[in-house]
Amino acid sequence: MSNRNRNYAIVGTGALGGFYGARLQKADLEVNFLLRSDYEHVKKHGLIVESPEGDFTLPEVRAYHDAHQMPKCDVVIVAIKTTQNHLLPKILPPLLKDNGVVLVLQNGLNIEVEIAKIVGAERVIGGLCFLCSYKVGPGHICHLDYGTITLGDYSQDYKPLGITNRLNQIAKDFKRAHIPIKMSENLLLSRWKKLVWNIPYNGLSVVLNARTDELMANPDTRILVEEIMGEVVAGAKSCDRIIPDDFIQNMLDYTHKMKPYRTSMKIDYDESRPLEVEAIFGNPIRVAQQAGIKLPQIEVLYRMLKFMDAQNQEAERKRQLLSL
Repeated sequence: MSNRNRNYAIVGTGALGGFYGARLQKADLEVNFLLRSDYEHVKKHGLIVESPEGDFTLPEVRAYHDAHQMPKCDVVIVAIKTTQNHLLPKILPPLLKDNGVVLVLQNGLNIEVEIAKIVGAERVIGGLCFLCSYKVGPGHICHLDYGTITLGDYSQDYKPLGITNRLNQIAKDFKRAHIPIKMSENLLLSRWKKLVWNIPYNGLSVVLNARTDELMANPDTRILVEEIMGEVVAGAKSCDRIIPDDFIQNMLDYTHKMKPYRTSMKIDYDESRPLEVEAIFGNPIRVAQQAGIKLPQIEVLYRMLKFMDAQNQEAERKRQLLSL
């Protein structure tokens, strides 16, 4: 990865990839966007970002529909849902420069392992986003709150690598784009910390048809959220990753202050898209089980979500057949 004038590719120009990619381009960095359904609209009209930190429009962006037509990049940001990761073996290799890296901005556990099989472990960096945003329409993103990315370098078996030079280089670009950055010396610990929020709020928002503020306002669901968070902490401990005692309360406090928010998994469910059940729920359950630890409430959520997802996808399949 070059020290200067790094160029970026965004794989998945949605609420997350579109927001961060637009911020990077606004900071005069070269950003190349890979799009699917929104390609024609974004190619013609660019990107619109609404944000409490200031609205802005990028009337022209480097939009592509085919990874093979894109320039090779120093940093390829993977911002698609993990349910689409089967597409990555064809997308990533042609996008990477010889010394390029893949920055994985996805939710879940053991995500980097999957990407490393495609490009090699030495070319993978993990990123965890604490971001409230959603897509209003094609090329139109609404940022509600937060936006910090935690960067951590990946190595095989998640052996901690500390803060590497390439992390500092990428962090410099993101800070230039006014994107808050935290650095992690232990990527696996950071992934488990993110799950402390993702597992209860994403899962319960779908099963109970509720926003984050509704889950926090009801005393029963508030207790349930905290109990599930405790199970995530136990799962982390099964991997010898210790989450501090005050972390759960900090996450509850953050969410209490958060604007009413429909989680990304709830949005996917409402729009009949496949849910990231395996990455966010199945993988942590299996990792803990291998260490002899059960996560019973998370397992209940996992089974319920798999049922609801299957029902939802079958209904969507029938709707599509009827529309033909």
